Amino acid sequence: MGPPAAGLSDSPPPGEVRIAAGLANSAPPRYAGAMRCITLTTDFGHRDGFVGIMKGVILSRAPRAVVVDLSHEIAPGDVHAAAFVLMNAHRYFPQGAVHVVVVDPGVGGPRHALAARTRRAYYVGPDNGVLSWALRQEEGIEVRRIENSDLFLKPVSRTFHGRDVFAPVAAHLCSGGSFSCVGPGTCDWVRLPWSEPSASAMGWSATVVYIDRFGNALTNLPVDLPPAAAAGETRGAFLLKNRHKVRFPLRPFYGAVPPGRPVAVPGSSGFWELAVHGGSAAATYGLQPGDTVELQLR
Repeated sequence: MGPPAAGLSDSPPPGEVRIAAGLANSAPPRYAGAMRCITLTTDFGHRDGFVGIMKGVILSRAPRAVVVDLSHEIAPGDVHAAAFVLMNAHRYFPQGAVHVVVVDPGVGGPRHALAARTRRAYYVGPDNGVLSWALRQEEGIEVRRIENSDLFLKPVSRTFHGRDVFAPVAAHLCSGGSFSCVGPGTCDWVRLPWSEPSASAMGWSATVVYIDRFGNALTNLPVDLPPAAAAGETRGAFLLKNRHKVRFPLRPFYGAVPPGRPVAVPGSSGFWELAVHGGSAAATYGLQPGDTVELQLR
């Protein structure tokens, strides 16, 4: 199973990955009447002017675009966190949206720049896997390397492709520009591995994949596993396998345990998450992405 696609009814169900190498034998998607929407996800923060500059480039070339800040607080260079944020958000945007991600520790080096088109949206970013978890949930994927320098802002900086490459390409696509002209098609692009949960003798073995702003540890275990827990039954608990040896009992919401106590809840992302009521599970118990946790049902 892959990342779940809870939310819109036309998203593929958990575990169903329908990726095409290209759309050569099918008509290109049409986004007639779609809102001209561009989302931005970066690790730039808000202290410097990087985000604003990208918006300036976009609006100079696509003045009718609606630019949405998805997140600019990704930890510097954390490609996995950016991939998770985009994976959880893309399906809530209008058809035809252009999703731009600039978490790009390899900027200026040999890594490629990518644009992807699916039946619902466009995706623009570096070829480092940051787009791959969202694309797992999409249908009819065509991926191209961004190589048409006529679209770029010049001169092209070796340190700010968000401004000079990704923003102008996003504006081009948002304005209805040709997708095929951005560059050659490719099937050779980076996919981040997605760790699948596995059944164990006592329940399920899962992995922490993301820590949110509140210190909640989101796992890769979908909320419909196990079905009894998803239906509201509260037996079972997650157990940490690090030095803390803590039990996170299954509950329907954070406040179902006293303040300061650990709890596992079915998160809005579609995954089980480990939390502390009124506190930070990550800070309290040293949780971080990659940690293994066990869901024991008996």
